[in-house]
Amino acid sequence: MQENKKLAVLTEPTLAEAAVLIEKAFAQRRTLIVAGNCHVHYVGRARSTLEPGERLLIIKSDGSLLVHRPVGYEPVNWQPAGSIFHVQIKEDGLEVYGVRQKPRESVRVTFAGIYMVSSLNLSDSGDFLLHASEEEMHRAILLKPELLEEGFKPISWEKKVEPGFVDIYGEDKNGKFVIVEVKRKTASKEAALQLAKYVEPIKAKVNREVRAVLVAPSLGKDVQRMLVTLGLEYKALDPKVCAEVLKKSENSKLESFFNDKS
Repeated sequence: MQENKKLAVLTEPTLAEAAVLIEKAFAQRRTLIVAGNCHVHYVGRARSTLEPGERLLIIKSDGSLLVHRPVGYEPVNWQPAGSIFHVQIKEDGLEVYGVRQKPRESVRVTFAGIYMVSSLNLSDSGDFLLHASEEEMHRAILLKPELLEEGFKPISWEKKVEPGFVDIYGEDKNGKFVIVEVKRKTASKEAALQLAKYVEPIKAKVNREVRAVLVAPSLGKDVQRMLVTLGLEYKALDPKVCAEVLKKSENSKLESFFNDKS
């Protein structure tokens, strides 16, 4: 066995040797990776059985579990953080049993043979920084309209209006029409002028008061003065905030997807 403070590895261990390292990893709350031939039984959100095959079992220090096939990025079985695990040798192989209380669910991963066991003491405090594109900023505002302002209700996006396309348009809490131009980087005078060109054509169509809002992380030199002169508004919005909104939305969809599959 290779072992140091960060890592312990067994290659082609007996099931008994593997069980000792796995139990130690659970006791020390280490990240565990097991490669071998296993079958899986799950009871909880639904019931499922995964027939024998060569797979990776990953159990993280927070008590989350993933079973991966040799291909594809999605786990074929998974269990959220907060699970408690035990290991034991049974007649049909080495069983890793995990149970989670709320909601009640359990998973049994039984290995007939093991190729590798790795116990890792990992730490990670780095921030994950996403930077959304302009199109993704549009999507974030549509998903969470309060990013623009409280009470904003999107109606449409990428609407064709001479002389171009309005990124987003909708109405505010007072019923005023709102047109939104989104820029991912520092907004220039050209962006302000572009937005200003949409106001009169839209006023003629909707026959009510129109507000025009330039959305960007920051404004270039003298752009604020130009916005005031043109009767336009500015809303500061960081692409990172938009990326986090999309990330939470995707995570929610992913969890729903796995719930349906289990």
